[in-house]
Amino acid sequence: MRLPKAARRVVVTGIGVVSPAGIGLEPFWKGLQTEPEHRQSRTVDDFDPSPWLSGKQARHLDRFTQFAVAAAQLALDDCGGPPVGPPERIGVQLGTGIGGVGTLETQVGVLAARGPGRVSPFTIPMVMPNAGAAAVSLRHGFRGPSETLTTACAAGTHSVAAGARMVADGRCDAVLAGGAESSITPTTLAAFTVMTALSRTGHSRPFDTGRDGFCIAEGAAVLVLEEREAALERGARVYGEVLGAASTCDAHHITAPSPGGVGAAACMRLALDDAELAPEQVRAVNAHGTSTPLNDAAEAAALASVFGPGAVPVSSIKGVTGHGLGAAGALEAASVLLSFLHRELPPTMGTTEVDPALELDVVLEPRAWEPGPTVSNSFGFGGHNGSLILAPA
Repeated sequence: MRLPKAARRVVVTGIGVVSPAGIGLEPFWKGLQTEPEHRQSRTVDDFDPSPWLSGKQARHLDRFTQFAVAAAQLALDDCGGPPVGPPERIGVQLGTGIGGVGTLETQVGVLAARGPGRVSPFTIPMVMPNAGAAAVSLRHGFRGPSETLTTACAAGTHSVAAGARMVADGRCDAVLAGGAESSITPTTLAAFTVMTALSRTGHSRPFDTGRDGFCIAEGAAVLVLEEREAALERGARVYGEVLGAASTCDAHHITAPSPGGVGAAACMRLALDDAELAPEQVRAVNAHGTSTPLNDAAEAAALASVFGPGAVPVSSIKGVTGHGLGAAGALEAASVLLSFLHRELPPTMGTTEVDPALELDVVLEPRAWEPGPTVSNSFGFGGHNGSLILAPA
């Protein structure tokens, strides 16, 4: 996302979160400090769509879209209402890894048991990956670009970067950007299990010696991105600024990362260049940190290559939230922005013994800090890499 020198500055003025750690900012932040229930699937158990959707509306939207609508409304409420500007200049960028697979699996069962005439006529608009972005735009009458990125587990990070680019380039005055996912179904669970990606123990423990896979999760997060001067003029609270971002592809393997994290390191270096920062100016890293043996090792090697062994504090919130797939990067961007607000790095919950081969300064307990530029990483199947650089207001 190489921004030209004259590009407008992009800030975050609202955050909305629906996650297994909590719904809303205070519960989410508190949840990141709390030992989770260890289970292979991390669901949003207390989610009720009724504050945001009527019963009829909810029935016609897949759960991932319900999450998207809720997170977007929470973000707009947090920023003080819809951003200033004509609706043609307000956009939506919402990533997802799999889209409405829950609806698809249900309707396949209906087809098999009851025949084609009983399949819901809402199946296609519920299953399509762009349903989340479309629903948010429809709900609020935003007529700017409404787009969906499906770059697996990098989708949330890529969507925030793409939304920031729209504002920086002057295409939009504001963009709602983030990710949503709800794909915990019998088939996806079976598929991730047979490929040995899921933790057998139900423990998510990023960078730990005993890490044995990720815990699949659901959720959503949406950020309100605005042009800085307009946000300040309307008196908006500013959580932080998007300094830069980058995207690369390993082009190595459909699921495994490139050896030594070469692609991830290249992505971080490009993001630093985009933000016009030197590695030593970075104060913290929100790691992708999935708790899988290969991915954690590759990311650790990439971090050591870019910043030096143990040179920067590293956190992963997936010990609590689990791996939210296409929503993960957006949830983690929200956690970074809240770490600026609270002047504290969240702990890497679930991790008790950092793998000494990884040469990382892993944050194991809440750590007070002086907020500064922070890299947030997301990597996905297909070799997709995304790095976002956020800084305090």
